[in-house]
Amino acid sequence: MKNNYKGMIWFAAAGLFLSGSAAMAAESASVGMSADMRTVGLGFAAALTMGVCVLGAGYAVGRIGSAAMGAAAEKPELLTRSLLFVALAEGLAVLGFAISMMLLQKI
Repeated sequence: MKNNYKGMIWFAAAGLFLSGSAAMAAESASVGMSADMRTVGLGFAAALTMGVCVLGAGYAVGRIGSAAMGAAAEKPELLTRSLLFVALAEGLAVLGFAISMMLLQKI
């Protein structure tokens, strides 16, 4: 079975792009929209950002973590190097949380 980590990166990037697009649409259309609609749009963008980034990070940590533990079982010296990749995957969730908090501060 071939590992496809590009798919995880594209999934997280698409989530960030879609949530940013939703936030920009809510921001730019606020002239003709009521304040309630703008709040709903920004809340939806924050929820989409957090949801997609956490799903992508969970998928990445699951795949990379299992591969890291398999590699560490065969060669224990690879454990610290492989944990770095798990931390990088977890950074997706932290980035999504930071962006969703910035979106919520606009409400």
